[in-house]
Amino acid sequence: MTSVLASLEDDKAEDVVTIDLKGRSSMADYMVICSGRSSRQVGAIAEKLIDRLKQEYGRLSRIEGKEQGDWVLIDTADVIVHVFRPEVRDFYQLEKMWMPTSDLGSGVV
Repeated sequence: MTSVLASLEDDKAEDVVTIDLKGRSSMADYMVICSGRSSRQVGAIAEKLIDRLKQEYGRLSRIEGKEQGDWVLIDTADVIVHVFRPEVRDFYQLEKMWMPTSDLGSGVV
């Protein structure tokens, strides 16, 4: 998890939110949602994360949506990462779907 967050920070991802899914979903332990300023940055953030996880841990991650660059999903098995352009993130509002109401705005659950 810390390597995912470090990669996102290195690549200047914005508004990073971490959601603990343990006990709430069997798909992953954590979900991370962040934004990139443009389609190009969204794609670069995702590609670099995948490369770093492969180099550091030998972990192959699945990626979807990179071609469009509006919303990229990276599945690392225990962490699901969503990288959005800001307006697409505002439209889908995944944080509201997954975070308890009392924790919205805190950035971490």
